[in-house]
Amino acid sequence: MTAKELRRSYIEFFKNKGHSEINSASLVPENDPTVLFTTAGMHPLVPYLMGQPHPSGPRLVNYQKCIRTGDIEEVGDDVHLTFFEMLGNWSLGDYFKQEAIEFSFEYLTSSDYLNLPVDRLAFSVFAGDDDAPLDQESFDKWQSLGVAETRIAKLPKKDNWWGPAGHTGPCGPDTEMFYWAGDGSAPETFDSENKQWVEIWNDVFMQYNKTADGTFEPLTQMNVDTGMGVERVTAILQGCASCYDTELFTPLFDRLKELSGHADPRQERSGRVVAEHLRSATFILATDITPSNLGQGYILRRLIRRAVREGRRLGIATGSPFCTQVGEVVIKEYSDIYPELSQHSDVILKELELEEQQFAAALERGEREFNKMVEKFPPHVEKKIISGRKAFDLYQTYGFPLELTVEMAGERDFTVDETGYNKAFEKHQDTSRLGAEDKFKGGLQDHSEHTTRLHTATHLLHQALRDVLGEHVAQKGSNITADRLRFDFSHPEKVTKEQLAEVEAIVNKQIEASHPVSRDEMTLDEAKASGAIGLFEERYGERISVYTIGGYSKEICGGPHVENSNTLGRFKIKKEESSSRGVRRIKAVLG
Repeated sequence: MTAKELRRSYIEFFKNKGHSEINSASLVPENDPTVLFTTAGMHPLVPYLMGQPHPSGPRLVNYQKCIRTGDIEEVGDDVHLTFFEMLGNWSLGDYFKQEAIEFSFEYLTSSDYLNLPVDRLAFSVFAGDDDAPLDQESFDKWQSLGVAETRIAKLPKKDNWWGPAGHTGPCGPDTEMFYWAGDGSAPETFDSENKQWVEIWNDVFMQYNKTADGTFEPLTQMNVDTGMGVERVTAILQGCASCYDTELFTPLFDRLKELSGHADPRQERSGRVVAEHLRSATFILATDITPSNLGQGYILRRLIRRAVREGRRLGIATGSPFCTQVGEVVIKEYSDIYPELSQHSDVILKELELEEQQFAAALERGEREFNKMVEKFPPHVEKKIISGRKAFDLYQTYGFPLELTVEMAGERDFTVDETGYNKAFEKHQDTSRLGAEDKFKGGLQDHSEHTTRLHTATHLLHQALRDVLGEHVAQKGSNITADRLRFDFSHPEKVTKEQLAEVEAIVNKQIEASHPVSRDEMTLDEAKASGAIGLFEERYGERISVYTIGGYSKEICGGPHVENSNTLGRFKIKKEESSSRGVRRIKAVLG
């Protein structure tokens, strides 16, 4: 079964079970400060998991593009990816454990669908602790379907619990499904530590709310949120050792073979990094994110520059730009599934080319910095050693690879403290991973009173910017906390102080007008015809939510809103700055 067949098979199965198909949301989550990118299918559905009715109903299914970068340095092995696709189905207060597990088992084992042999499957459930009991219901359900008790592991919270670790909000046990990918028959007893058991699906049961005092109380609306990785399952269905051996990557490796002259780039870690990172970068660029030194732009820059470095190691000639050629293959292979790639192809290829050129220039600056560094050493020093800290600074500041530093050092009779470099690198990794865990913990975004007020204010800000600057203004992203809003929008130049003052005055005038805030469900075409603004290409189904603030603002949105503009308070713009090429950023607060 190909990946394309898997996507369609999954969608059709759940549509037959009463689910409505919804589109993949953007890789850049709207109004969610807890994540840089969409890391799972549940993120765009947060308002509906919190109780807001979804326009398409309580049963949903889709395939969702995702980005996770916590283990970016591990990419190149058989497991880790930064960009991946997740198949998911949801119940928003409708069915729960019994039906979810039945659906999962049927899809995995039915001859009409994946037809996986039961004797190669295993399962895990939450073992229970002081916060919540053993998930006996899930355990019993798997047994009732014919699964042997020895194939159902009872695992602790770190393995079988989804929730806002250390934070408040919905959470609950999950049950995970594993496939024996090893040689020969699967062991009778499931050992979750045996890496030949590969996790393929996860059903999360949101049944508790973690309160501020750390207790767990039952939720009024209990939800089901599942996830199955397209790349991993495709590899299993095709009997491949990794997803790099499937048709998802073969066209990329074919192009790399032409560019590098390497006999089989997929067998080299460098070849895998290039293919994976440029696939990821192409998808990120389709969201209007461009390379920068902050946030999503920094992740994008890091992916492209790692690909360029590894491309050189693969044998692609220095000075031979290649990123656009790989990007063209990604666009060709995926545009029928994700049309935004072809719609943004000119921008994608332009940014790939520009970033590769800029990185080449950065490497030149790094070489100059290296030369300055060695020239500072007194000539009488016998042991000329470049410290690990300085070698790492060259890498961190200029993207200068350690192996290049070592090579150039050897030419000048220097050595490099590689142990010190590795320690500095590990410290950086630990810091980055902690930051990633904080950013990617998967918590449901804040729906507090302050955040709700700021979220509503972004609608007024968006329309006011269009009134003052022109209708070319379009939202490119937003990040809202309980303290402030951050709004990114398309505009080619700095907004003047006079224009900012005018925008601020308009927003406050609309707040003072005591506009009611209303929500309507309609089709996308109806929303466009009504004059609603928003990210039209990023929607969840045929029917969408449109919020109207009096007669002033009308916008497609799924976030939390106040009932009347007069509850917002005084709007104040604190800062206006560049976010990336052609995109400006405003930070504002409510008094």
